Amino acid sequence: MPDMPAQDLPPLTIHLAAPRGFCAGVDRAIKIVELAIQKWGAPVYVRHEIVHNKFVVDALREQGAIFVEELSECPDDRPVVFSAHGVPKSVPEEAAGRNMIAVDATCPLVTKVHNEAARHHEAGTQMIYIGHAGHAETVGTMGQLPAGEVLLVETVADVARLQVRDPEKLAFITQTTLSVDDTAEIAAALKARFPAILAPAHDDICYATTNRQAAVKAMAPAIQALLVIGAPNSSNSRRLVEVGQAAGCPYSMLIQRAGDIDWRALQGVSSIGLTAGASAPEVLVDEVLDAFRARHSVTVVKVETAIEDIEFKVPRILREPATLV
Repeated sequence: MPDMPAQDLPPLTIHLAAPRGFCAGVDRAIKIVELAIQKWGAPVYVRHEIVHNKFVVDALREQGAIFVEELSECPDDRPVVFSAHGVPKSVPEEAAGRNMIAVDATCPLVTKVHNEAARHHEAGTQMIYIGHAGHAETVGTMGQLPAGEVLLVETVADVARLQVRDPEKLAFITQTTLSVDDTAEIAAALKARFPAILAPAHDDICYATTNRQAAVKAMAPAIQALLVIGAPNSSNSRRLVEVGQAAGCPYSMLIQRAGDIDWRALQGVSSIGLTAGASAPEVLVDEVLDAFRARHSVTVVKVETAIEDIEFKVPRILREPATLV
């Protein structure tokens, strides 16, 4: 596109969501991989993408991280990091059996759900998990308990098909990155069918997911299009697109980078919303803003619905002197 004088560029208002991008769990997970490489040198193995973002994964790969899907792909004599989404209980048990150095980067809010499931299991309660089949967090959480002890539901329709051991001894937990509204609907269906079912003491959906969805809802009435920066396999990013659509935004799209913007689809649009999923770095937000500034006279309006100041500590093993088996 040829350069145009600033005064000739079409005006565009960008409603920029706050909060957006990295949450405390993602920030901690990335820091864990970086510190592991600093402590033990490269390579450090990471089971599954540390967070669901290609830009982040590629940057860590350049520093010396090797990403694998199974522990069997890791040698015994190199450290392995478990991703922020959590892993089935069998994975750290196998690592311990092989005498590996293992660092758990599971988000503490996901760990809270794991602990909740374990407590209910000890009490003889069967679990129902609201989540997406095949997602890393779902696999990790369901893998905390023996087969059959956690039943998966993805929709309200799934609730009607559930076959439980004892309707009087049930509890439900949820994936932390789901849509607040969709989860509430499924939870209501569970309570209607199983009145004795125990709900989480606190909402399992993480603060970052909730806050990012609230910002999208707040900006939706003022925008003609919504762009969400995030990866296709990022659950919380995809939910932001759905929240935008449900809030009445006519055009709601997921993009990974500025190069993914469909400029034709945005022709004639004078007001857009911009946000980023919890695993998307701020540098990608800046990249998208710069791309718009090259084509428009841009006014940025910050839409702030919450202030986040949560920080999670890295595991103690990364604060201790380095030792290798």
